[in-house]
Amino acid sequence: MFTVFADMQRLHNPPSFMVAGKPKPMPERPERIDMLLEGVKRAGGRLVAPAPIGNETLALVHAPRYLAFMDTLWERWHRQPEAADTPAPNIHALGRASLAPVGYPDSVVGQVGYHLGDGSCPIMDRTWDAAKASAATAAHAAGLMLEGETLAYALCRPPGHHAASDVAAGFCYINNSALAAEILTRAGRRVAILDIDVHHGNGTEAIFYDRADILTVSLHADPKRFYPFFWGYAEETGRGAGEGFNLNLPLPRGTRIDDYRAALAKAFRRIADFAPDMLVIAAGLDIAIDDPFQGFAIETADFATIGRDLAGLKLPMLAVQEGGYPSASLGANLASLLEGLGS
Repeated sequence: MFTVFADMQRLHNPPSFMVAGKPKPMPERPERIDMLLEGVKRAGGRLVAPAPIGNETLALVHAPRYLAFMDTLWERWHRQPEAADTPAPNIHALGRASLAPVGYPDSVVGQVGYHLGDGSCPIMDRTWDAAKASAATAAHAAGLMLEGETLAYALCRPPGHHAASDVAAGFCYINNSALAAEILTRAGRRVAILDIDVHHGNGTEAIFYDRADILTVSLHADPKRFYPFFWGYAEETGRGAGEGFNLNLPLPRGTRIDDYRAALAKAFRRIADFAPDMLVIAAGLDIAIDDPFQGFAIETADFATIGRDLAGLKLPMLAVQEGGYPSASLGANLASLLEGLGS
């Protein structure tokens, strides 16, 4: 098994994010990397670094004006007199999909309100560099799959599955899982994405919601009382050509392994019907019982069970790191999942 990782991902180090109107310490911080690398070491395999990628690759899943905004945001923001240290919106583009094409502002303040979807995507001076390194990690891992690997792990940080084509949100700036799936699809593979993060992958859903060529499936905590709140309901099944190609399986907070596996079996049945030849796993480890977000109650040994269940699909698999935050078990949980996938 190859693990792909770029050390530049450490450059993103925001101190806080917004919760209930107050800044709280950021759980998505660089120390996650060392915990995850410890898990990689336990599981074994070869560690490789990705080559950089440019906007032409990111534009496979992201809008060009979003990429231009992110390329220049830090510099433009700090040209403003008396600007805050970090970019933050004071207005949001509610209903952006209904805006006329001329409804896009030149002002960086307006663009921040358009492209930053919530208070949990803080941007520092090297955030965009780290995010591009994370995306390059996923893209390189997809390339390895196209070269014939049957199992690869992309250690992506910051994560990606809340990022839509033109919106950053939920610690996410570039949608790494979507980018990997798009690269594989354009190379002629039939791809399903299975998101096992405790939070719904709303950005991934949005990117592929109108398409029938990529199946998106997500198991997550019920959004009625859990982030991202507005997406992740069972009624969201796709739109237009994509109708029937999005499956959400919301579960109660505190879900343990038996109920989780029952939902996973439903996901597997839909994946089997779609008949992919590759699976991208949005590998959120924040389903763990001791994760700071306290969504599900999955134990370290359970991750191996989940991995073995996934291995039973007999598909080439690319695991892209999503959530999973500093805890005593984070590295062991990753090792357990990877060992199960390789069984």
